[in-house]
Amino acid sequence: MIYLSGFHAIEERIKSGRSCGALLMAKPGPRAREIAALALERKINVNRVGTADLDRLSPDHRGILLEVDEVTKEGSGPDIKLEDFINGLGERKEALAVILDEITDPHNYGAILRSCDQFGADIVITRKRRTAKHAEIIAQTSAGASAWVPQAEAPNLQRAIDILKENDFWIYGADMEGEKVWEKNLTGRTALVFGGEGGGISRILRESCDALVAIPKKGRLDSLNVSVAAGILLYEVMRQKKPLK
Repeated sequence: MIYLSGFHAIEERIKSGRSCGALLMAKPGPRAREIAALALERKINVNRVGTADLDRLSPDHRGILLEVDEVTKEGSGPDIKLEDFINGLGERKEALAVILDEITDPHNYGAILRSCDQFGADIVITRKRRTAKHAEIIAQTSAGASAWVPQAEAPNLQRAIDILKENDFWIYGADMEGEKVWEKNLTGRTALVFGGEGGGISRILRESCDALVAIPKKGRLDSLNVSVAAGILLYEVMRQKKPLK
């Protein structure tokens, strides 16, 4: 058993309807009591425990923890197979997939999930067993978005890209040597590929991209943090797909 902390992470997990254990509370404040009421409404047990008990389970508990079954500890949103996602698109002409190539920092992983939720990504695809997996950090950093964003694990990201291409997706890799992102047409079925911290996108996946896109910048540092870059690029995709009023 593992434990989620953070008000947003706990609340969104409960709202999502995904499996979870009891809500543990010690000296709850107003916000914790609101979450407890939500838990009872959703037929989730609420157990009063001592502060020392929560301290042993998670030092930064803020008076409340949610039990999460060990089998769902990855912190991912609704699990989905890539093939099922493709089949579910039907005749949709607009779609957005995000491919994460060796994102190992759970803080970055969670922040990217938060941006995916905010900017309408339909699916996040990661390499099976080779990406950031830490439920509590991911849930907190994503502010609960990890409970909502559909995610698929692919043992071979190259094959995943091939499947997307076969279904009319254009693949764009995030790279500081790429073309200015706003000069590319990102409407239609689009996939963004983000490389890991430090190494960027692997060579084979770079070669599979239809184009590389970059965020023009004026600063002295040579690159942006991957989660920051993801937020900017996802916003640009949303802007092009659904022009803001």
